[in-house]
Amino acid sequence: MIVAAGLMVSPLGCGRGVGGDSLSADPVELLHRAAPTLADAGSSKARTEMEMATGGTRVTIRGEGVYDYGRRLGRLEVLLPHDAAGTGKHRPITELLAPGALYMKNRGAGVPADKWVRVDTATLSDGNLVTGGATDPFAAAEVLRGTRTATYVGETEVEGTRVRHYRGTADLTVASRTASEGNRASLRAAAKGFATARVPFDVYLDDEGRIRKVRHRFSFVNGIRPGTVAVASTTTLYDFGVHVNVRLPRSQDIYAGKIAEE
Repeated sequence: MIVAAGLMVSPLGCGRGVGGDSLSADPVELLHRAAPTLADAGSSKARTEMEMATGGTRVTIRGEGVYDYGRRLGRLEVLLPHDAAGTGKHRPITELLAPGALYMKNRGAGVPADKWVRVDTATLSDGNLVTGGATDPFAAAEVLRGTRTATYVGETEVEGTRVRHYRGTADLTVASRTASEGNRASLRAAAKGFATARVPFDVYLDDEGRIRKVRHRFSFVNGIRPGTVAVASTTTLYDFGVHVNVRLPRSQDIYAGKIAEE
């Protein structure tokens, strides 16, 4: 069930370092630490953008919300694009992100307005890196645990914050081996379900090594039409330390019936 089928260049070791230390001589090692660094940061606001392109058709899905990296819980309001005629505005889908699970409200015709749909992310062929129309911010960071190659591009800014830009490729199979328990099975599923387990990325880290922006490029085989669907998923993180209060639905608030395709 898929919701819709940054510059002053300086040598790698010469900038001011993350947290006041010198930059890692190995960008691969630095990016392997991106997820634990986010966990240490506690929480943040998040903004997501997912672009899907296939057969000349391109759609963009946007989301915004908050994430608690310690508890691995987040909440996003995801807005689907207008239909092909430019009409038919959709209600935002409320998504709750949890280890191994995705909860959605306003997802699918026939689901009562007060009910949630729960999906086991390990059962999804993309591990929920694409399905919800947004990549879980912590899962996006955990993909970088599988970084195989990376280069330092230079310094730039993301929303007024000085950051360091790195570009490379991660392997989802490798990432799944060292990911947190909640994302391990999901990343393993994505490694098998995507057209390739290799994920090109661009990531921007601040002086404390925290991800400020990360863009992954995924690809999967379209099960309906021939060809591969190209997906660019961008996650921007800001306002670190913000208060986050995410409460998961009670079992009686979860819809158990069939979801009609819209």
